[in-house]
Order: sequence, then structure tokens, then C-alpha cells
Amino acid sequence: MNHSIHIHRDIAASPDRVRIAFIAGISLNFLFVIIEVIAGLVINSLALLSDAGHNLADVVSLGMSLLAFRLMSVKPTEQYTYGFRKTSILVALFNTMFLLVSIGAIAYEAVRRIFVPEVTAGGTIAIVAGVGIIINSFTAWMFMSGKERDLNIKSAYLHLVSDALISAGIVAGGLIILFTGWYWVDSLFSIIVAAVILAGAWKLLRSSVRLSLDGVPSDINIDDVRDIALGIQGIAGIHHIHVWAISTAENALTAHLVLAPGTDSAGELKIKTRLRYDLEKINIHHVTLETEKDEGDCITKGC
Repeated sequence: MNHSIHIHRDIAASPDRVRIAFIAGISLNFLFVIIEVIAGLVINSLALLSDAGHNLADVVSLGMSLLAFRLMSVKPTEQYTYGFRKTSILVALFNTMFLLVSIGAIAYEAVRRIFVPEVTAGGTIAIVAGVGIIINSFTAWMFMSGKERDLNIKSAYLHLVSDALISAGIVAGGLIILFTGWYWVDSLFSIIVAAVILAGAWKLLRSSVRLSLDGVPSDINIDDVRDIALGIQGIAGIHHIHVWAISTAENALTAHLVLAPGTDSAGELKIKTRLRYDLEKINIHHVTLETEKDEGDCITKGC
């Protein structure tokens, strides 16, 4: 996936908007958790209580994401030369852990209750879940513009969209209970909630683990990096290419360039400047380059 060279600047230019989105998401979702817990206890609905647990996990996740977003702006130190940008990756990983824990709790209780259904009020379930659709859709909309630029923002967006879809399913379940009296549907929809959460959590887990292990970000292809470099006049070869994520929004690269014979210092500077500019187009912002006269230089030096 190619990105505009303005990606990093756009993120830096709108911290207030992102902060407001996180605060609104935390506040509205926590309020909804309280509503779901009260309603779920009063009418004995596992679907509402399960969804409340899921939403509470999202509140915690959003809070941690907000903390990570703020830490990203902390200046580097001599001990942490990249600053604390990578906390955004760790938070994405922790978010997944929260989701997996909530899945286990929901699935266990749902399976137990599906064999011993408990009476609940379908109409109330539908109304409360309808409120959830409104709240989650609104907060997801607030994150929409930044979801393709930052894994943390994307994870928050996906959480909220899945919450809205889950709420829609619970509305349907509530209406079925209301008109049929099939109380086991409450447990069935709790299992569906768990399945939807698992699908999103697995995808997020793969991305966050990959970045935590300094794997190449999924939107970057090493062959593209190589093609960009070899397409610049004066570069005869490129090797020892390493690409990793500094944060969920910024990527770094180190590489060895083999310069064409006769390239002087002015030409080398021009080549490096051009390559850095072109790499920004594929979302690589921090570039460190070492130059060599030929492939043998690196082998001789043992680099």
C-alpha cells in the first residue's frame, strides 16, 4: 500500500483532534458500560453483561492508547534515543490481550447458559443495544480519518466498529426474544459476540506481534525499497536492508548503498537526499544510509 509523503506531517499536525477522539471514546463508552451493567443485572441478560465486559476492555484499551499517543510526543533521551514512540506498538499488543481475556469469559458463561436459559426482557435488551449502536458509530466516525495512518488509531476504530456491529446483533437478539420467548437466544448472541471479537483480535495480534519483533511493517515491501533505490541514477546496488517500526505511525530503515564508479561527495549527497525523499512516499521517514564503492567493500570490512 502506498502512502502520501504527508502522512507523518498530517499525524503531527492534528494531535488535538486525535486526543479529543480518544477522550470522547473513553467517556461515552464508559457511560455505556454503566448503562449495560445496570440493565443486564436488572433483566438478567448475559448478552448485555458480556457486551459490557467487552466495552469495558475497550475503555481500558482506549485509555492506554491515549497514554501511548501522549508518550509519542515525549522528547528522546540519552537512554531512550527514539523516545517512547514504540509504546504505541506495545499498547496495541496489550489491547489484544484484553480482548482475548474478555472472549474467554464471555464464551464460558454463554455455553453454560445456553443449556440452562434464564428469563430476560428482550425489549429492554434491544433498546439498550440500540443506544450502543449510536455511541459506537459516533466514536468510530471520530477515528475514521486517521485509521490508515496509525495502527493504534486503526485498532481503536476497529474496536468501535465491531462494537457497533455487535450491538446491532444484540438488538436483533432482543427482538427475537421479545416476539418468540426463546431465552436461549441471549446466550447464542453472546457466543456470536465472542466470535466477532476473536476475528478482530487475531488480526490485531498478528500485526502488533510483528511490529513488536521489529518485523517489516505489513504496508512495506522490501522489493519496493530495492526498486526505488536501483531506479536512482548513481546507485549500483543496495543490500543489508533493514526496515522496522519506531511506532505505529513511523518506520525506519538502514541500508548499504553501492555507488556507481566516479561518484563524488556532492553526487553522494544528492543520491542520499533523493532516496530519502522517495522512501517517504512509502511511509519510511527515518533513513540511515552507508555508502560503498562496490559490493566487496562490505564483505572485506565485515559489515
